[in-house]
Amino acid sequence: MTVKFMIIDGQRDFRKLLMHHLTVHWPDAIVSEFDPTESGHLPAEFSGAGNDMILLGSQLGDRQGTEVLKQFLRLPGFPPTVYFGAQEEEAAIAKLGADGFFLRHELRHKQLIVRLSDILKARQRVASTGSLFVGDQRTGIHPLIRGYRFIKKLSASNHSSIYLAEKESNGHEMVLKVLRQVPDVADSIGAFDRFLQEYELIAGIDHPNVVKIHDLGVGDDHAHIAMEYLDGGDLKQRIASGVSEADAVCYLRQIASALARVHLVGILHRDLKPGNIMLRRDDSVALIDFGLAKRMRLAMEITDSGEIFGTPYYMSPEQGHGNEVDLRSDIYSLGVIFFEMLTGKKPFRADSAMGIIYLHAKAPLPLLPRRFAKYQALLNMMLAKQPEDRLQNAAEVEEWL
Repeated sequence: MTVKFMIIDGQRDFRKLLMHHLTVHWPDAIVSEFDPTESGHLPAEFSGAGNDMILLGSQLGDRQGTEVLKQFLRLPGFPPTVYFGAQEEEAAIAKLGADGFFLRHELRHKQLIVRLSDILKARQRVASTGSLFVGDQRTGIHPLIRGYRFIKKLSASNHSSIYLAEKESNGHEMVLKVLRQVPDVADSIGAFDRFLQEYELIAGIDHPNVVKIHDLGVGDDHAHIAMEYLDGGDLKQRIASGVSEADAVCYLRQIASALARVHLVGILHRDLKPGNIMLRRDDSVALIDFGLAKRMRLAMEITDSGEIFGTPYYMSPEQGHGNEVDLRSDIYSLGVIFFEMLTGKKPFRADSAMGIIYLHAKAPLPLLPRRFAKYQALLNMMLAKQPEDRLQNAAEVEEWL
């Protein structure tokens, strides 16, 4: 499971230091940064939704740490919060109920990771006790999600669960992605917004290589998306068992075609990786999981600038450094996937997420084995370090092939 942290502090070097500690231990972590001295204070209704943990530093501009912590903890369901400050603040912060306290100038990696790991394990135990399909065990139908018969649970995160279910009206198997709790309307930057955004982004797209969305349901304390069931496993599994050259090229064409379509309507995927590419029984592929996607040319309303999205192995250089991205970032990620399909290996590997990000930006372009030399020019154009040197849209992938 990918862990999501949010660092709030006005000192850039301290945020980077914390990020380093986190990504050394959790290379796939999604870490967002917020600087209250530049961006202003978070609104009173900020609920922290979408994050597994908040790391709150003491450099908060004209506000005291105790004041901000009180604001956070007054909201029910706020994520665990760890505070980093001075010795004289410890007693007051502990009294308010922070989940942890560290001296910001004396951070010790092992001590930090052990405490954060304990907090995350406790949070996961709480999350694992909730299941939406707990109704009539004979029929497997949850009283809040009528019209579907439960088959099995496929996966779960802190905020949502994914189930295989059968639609009662026609017997078709579908996947239900269910958000366990719908936050208050005032929570404008939380998990519910991301959930609805994912539906809105892809519900109107009719393309053979994009997962089909059938329905959206919203109740008093849940929301669900009903989507196509893709029963061929994911591309990550297929790569592990070996992909032929012909299949690699075929999959590349299909993924590029899907990207061209979603880019045409102004959508960036931003988390393109083999685990988010599923296969059907007929061996066609479909893009899934648009939870990190965003519409191009619109202001970012749900997450703050400077957030690092995606998985480091597949990040473009600009994405890895938290810079603005466009459709050429998805093309870079597709280039990484193509290399991995052909070779069975990732082009860049390191001991930490920051090391991988550095290699994406600085290392020489990866070379394919001699037998795949005819694809080297295409790969170079997809993995160029600077966006302006890459293929400029996904349709050009097909032209090069």
